[in-house]
Amino acid sequence: MSKETNFKRHGSRYKARRRAVDILFEAEFRDIDPVDIVAERVSLSKDAENQVKPVPEYTRQIVEGVAVHLDALDESIASHLSSEWRLDRLPAVDRAVLRVSAWEVMFNDDVPGKVAMKEGVELASEYSHDKAPGYVNVVLDGVGRDADIRLADAAAAQRESQEAAGSGDPSDVELESLIGNVVGEESTSESAESSPEQPESASDQNDSTPNQPSSGEQQ
Repeated sequence: MSKETNFKRHGSRYKARRRAVDILFEAEFRDIDPVDIVAERVSLSKDAENQVKPVPEYTRQIVEGVAVHLDALDESIASHLSSEWRLDRLPAVDRAVLRVSAWEVMFNDDVPGKVAMKEGVELASEYSHDKAPGYVNVVLDGVGRDADIRLADAAAAQRESQEAAGSGDPSDVELESLIGNVVGEESTSESAESSPEQPESASDQNDSTPNQPSSGEQQ
């Protein structure tokens, strides 16, 4: 039972997150771009003699995402730290964990926020000191609330925009519907006016059927 639980907890995505933490930590220690480290690892892993493990695709996605959105991530993380836990004074590994998990919460719709938070706390308990999981949980919870608020604001703004557009001139769909109704009424009216003539027209056709000789011709 414990093995099954451990397998679920440390599945492929968890391992990819852990690799991303390692790369981000190394990048900060070496003061280089973490994306360059990923490229380096990918190149080295192609030669079995280097004994470098291939970089999981999700690790690459995380590292690139953190690099692109670093300022937004750090701003969100810092806003939920207490005065005694300033971002620049945290252990580097804690910053790496928080950045990985905050990126998932804020920018990866494929991972539920609660899952990203849980995995972040697990990473903190694996990598850092005893107090880390507690404050990492609090920070990520705040980051998650901010992300929910942004989504709600965006949805509200979209609804207001749609309502404002609908309160003005008729939309293309409404115009097409009106035109269709008018055309349908005209077609119905024309059909009703021409229907009495149809029997007479049919009779005329019978009286002068092609290839039938007239009485004069028969004589």
